Amino acid sequence: MPHDIEPIGYLRSCFREKFAIPRQPHLAPAARGVLELLPPFDSGEAVAGLEQVSHVWLLFLFHQALEDKPRLRVRPPRLGGNRMVGVFATRATHRPNGIGQSVVRLDRVEAGRLLVSGIDLLDGTPIVDIKPYVPYADALPEARNEMAAEAPELIEVQWSESALAQARSQALRLDEPVVELIEQCLAQDPRP
Repeated sequence: MPHDIEPIGYLRSCFREKFAIPRQPHLAPAARGVLELLPPFDSGEAVAGLEQVSHVWLLFLFHQALEDKPRLRVRPPRLGGNRMVGVFATRATHRPNGIGQSVVRLDRVEAGRLLVSGIDLLDGTPIVDIKPYVPYADALPEARNEMAAEAPELIEVQWSESALAQARSQALRLDEPVVELIEQCLAQDPRP
């Protein structure tokens, strides 16, 4: 029985290309975006009460990784790209239905849009649902994942004087945390 899923909105993201997007949400807290809701969800009714929540789950479509034939095994970057494991043992983008989920900080609720941070999504990502993060149910202290038991080690980011001056200038012009965003993304070692 086929199911149709239509986007409820699209995320406007600071990430215009797939390269350097953090591999998980909240690895770059300075990464900001705006979820622009589509009618009828843009009236404000659909988000009423959401201002009581600090974080939300965004369910989305991997719109640039959809494939005709699903991959059963993938090479996750976490394993150095050298070992294959089953697709369901990973958060790989190459999924049978192309559905992903990210927990993001909800910075502001407005009729028709949500301002979020800590994102790991490409600009234009179709969002298919929003759910409030429920700390007592969503954070499980007994949970384990042997492939990803710890956060990846960060690498040190070093700036040349001219690059840092240029980034600071852009940060002032855009009123965005550009320096922090660049450092947080590069510290994750975004190389494939």
